[in-house]
Amino acid sequence: MVVLEVSPISTEELWSSVSDHWVLGHPPDQGLSLLSAQFGRAVNVRDALNQAMDEELERDERVFLLGEEVAQYDGAYKVSRGLWKKYGDKRIIDTPITEMGFAGIAVGAAFAGLRPICEFMTWNFSMQAIDQVINSAAKTYYMSAGAQPVPIVFRGPNGSSAGVAAQHSQCFAAWYGHCPGLKVVSPWNSEDARGLLKAAIRDDNPVVFLENELMYGVPFDLSEDVLQKDFVVPIGKAKVERRGTHITLVSHSRCVGFCLDAASVLAKEGVECEVVNLRTIRPLDVDTIEASVMKTGHLVTVEGGWPQYGVGAEICARVMEGPAFNYLDAPAVRVTGVDIPMPYAKILEDHSVPQIKDIIFSVKKVLNM
Repeated sequence: MVVLEVSPISTEELWSSVSDHWVLGHPPDQGLSLLSAQFGRAVNVRDALNQAMDEELERDERVFLLGEEVAQYDGAYKVSRGLWKKYGDKRIIDTPITEMGFAGIAVGAAFAGLRPICEFMTWNFSMQAIDQVINSAAKTYYMSAGAQPVPIVFRGPNGSSAGVAAQHSQCFAAWYGHCPGLKVVSPWNSEDARGLLKAAIRDDNPVVFLENELMYGVPFDLSEDVLQKDFVVPIGKAKVERRGTHITLVSHSRCVGFCLDAASVLAKEGVECEVVNLRTIRPLDVDTIEASVMKTGHLVTVEGGWPQYGVGAEICARVMEGPAFNYLDAPAVRVTGVDIPMPYAKILEDHSVPQIKDIIFSVKKVLNM
């Protein structure tokens, strides 16, 4: 298998081919589903998360939110906007800047029967609390022989943002996806965010909830079914966002939108891509991936994280070890972030994360076009 980090396709050629997909002032890298926002009730990802927490706080008095600036300031990214005014100091709790401390408080509260939502202002700061997440939360149910559940959600923005350099631009999907005892989810659109967060809060296991800062303000159309208070997205189940017959693109989080835009460009050249939105990193929905690969015979994985031991590497390994391997007509290819700390300069930053042109180049390489 091959890791591709650059592409010979020029940016000018790419924008020329997808310029007709700009919607409501949003560039095509935010996904073609923005088109549907013109025809239904558009809800951005930030508000979808806010709605999910509001409804679960109302539904179950054991649920509470804690973290830095989540209460009076309405959250650093305004995801908890209005919740403190509605539920008060006992349910929406501002904490000091001490991730190890308030993560430990949250885990202890889960031990005691409450259902905390622990917000990290960014998942990069969770490294200060990783002992609580893994040793205290993830392992306790096993070490107690099933006697002590740990119903807790750790959530916050994950992956690269814009102009925040190396220490604030890491994707933790592979980090936490490596650990037994955790469930790890990575939503892309508003439906994912709303349904997965409600499912995570109701789950009796610790859930790592990886949001994306650059997606918070992006609107998506939500049906009336999705807006129902009992709507949840099952953890551990991927979704096929676009049907295709020639090649499978598997991705999560913001890169799902890149895959959809790349698929639209490639469709003009007669290539029909099937786009699989993982939604959940752990447990991984291998069945959906295998079914798609067995249909298309080709596989490209796309992620914003580093290549070594990444999500794409795990997908390729699982495909190779299972029945879908015999259906591959070419080696699987990974499109990933570049294997370096994130640069601060914008032009270098843009070349350090997957772009639509990289996906198009990879697809053409796999299909020998």
